Amino acid sequence: MDQPTAIVTGGSRGIGRAIATELAKTHRVIATYRARKDAADALRNQTGCDIFQCEISSREDRAALLVFARQRFEKLDLLVNNAGMAPRERRDLLDATEESFDELIWTNLKGPHFLTQQAARWMAEAAGGGAGRIAFVTSISAYTASVNRGEYCISKAALSMSVALYAQRLAEVGIKVFEIRPGIIRTDMIAKVEKAYDEKIAAGLLPQRRMGEPSDVAKAVRAIADGLLDYSTGQVLNVDGGFSLRSL
Repeated sequence: MDQPTAIVTGGSRGIGRAIATELAKTHRVIATYRARKDAADALRNQTGCDIFQCEISSREDRAALLVFARQRFEKLDLLVNNAGMAPRERRDLLDATEESFDELIWTNLKGPHFLTQQAARWMAEAAGGGAGRIAFVTSISAYTASVNRGEYCISKAALSMSVALYAQRLAEVGIKVFEIRPGIIRTDMIAKVEKAYDEKIAAGLLPQRRMGEPSDVAKAVRAIADGLLDYSTGQVLNVDGGFSLRSL
């Protein structure tokens, strides 16, 4: 019962799966999934994580997730806001649709923003308080303009501000909040453009000339989960192979 607890959204595949797998070594974990129950079942069988179907953009699903978590856990130590999506179709900024914009804002911004609100209230209720940690997985797209997926960039830039707001608000109750900004990570999300990214990396796009792996992001979450960054609330962890560096 003393084992720490964690919720990882979007935990069945890619970055989320690597995070859930890493945390399961030390935490009791609930990993959410949207549609791929087969992948979620495989994660559960491999790691012992609980799984829960949750459309993060749905108010009802978010509430149901917290009800489930409260039934499983006496307290929540860590929330990892990882669930997100890319546009279903990359379109030039002048051709992008409002439907795609709305879908990404609801999934990538509104969902994690309001899930954090609920989770933070629970953390603050815990005896003594001060034990909670929250990590948001955003993207280098929070500050890097890609005109063929503008709605994605906007959603991640806004989510980055959500991190800053929650870090400021929750510091007084001892809850630490962090932003993890992955760069080019080898996942299903970039499968269609993976070759192009590999070529750009080989040509010098990244100082560290390799694509990132989901495990690289999971290691950053591990540092947060273990309390190694507890005096650094609000900080951005760039897991990007040096992409954020500027040089002449």
